[in-house]
Amino acid sequence: MADDKAWVDPGADFDRVSVELSSRRTGMSFQRTRMSAERTLMSVIRTSLSLIGFGFTIFQVFQKLHDMQVVKSSMAARRFGEALVLIGIAMLVSGIVYHCTFMAGLRAERKMLKSQGLIHAESQFPPSLTLAVALLLLLLGFLAISSMVFDIGPFGS
Repeated sequence: MADDKAWVDPGADFDRVSVELSSRRTGMSFQRTRMSAERTLMSVIRTSLSLIGFGFTIFQVFQKLHDMQVVKSSMAARRFGEALVLIGIAMLVSGIVYHCTFMAGLRAERKMLKSQGLIHAESQFPPSLTLAVALLLLLLGFLAISSMVFDIGPFGS
């Protein structure tokens, strides 16, 4: 009669390797998803920067033309420029909120998979440089709109 301890399942090594590879692929998919979220935030930053920049430029051009008395009233252009800046700020705020919410959900999903033993370690996502740039642009947008609306700061008339 054969010894039960001597019997080895030939598929055990294959199963262990398969689970290991699956776990690593899942971990890498989290990294790809994180990078995709960063790219999405960069797209929001580009669009917001364009809106804020165009709005501020339109405002300043017509303000200078009004100061040189080339145009009698610059209120329509002024309101249009302010509207563009406000839309850029609103878009940036919504992009930042979406990014932070998405990243929190991604971290929670990763933590749950780790607790179930489906992935090995909970790798720390590095600090988001893209989020830092978005926050700085948001500050710049607030400075621009306050300068436009209240005529204060270095850009006021």
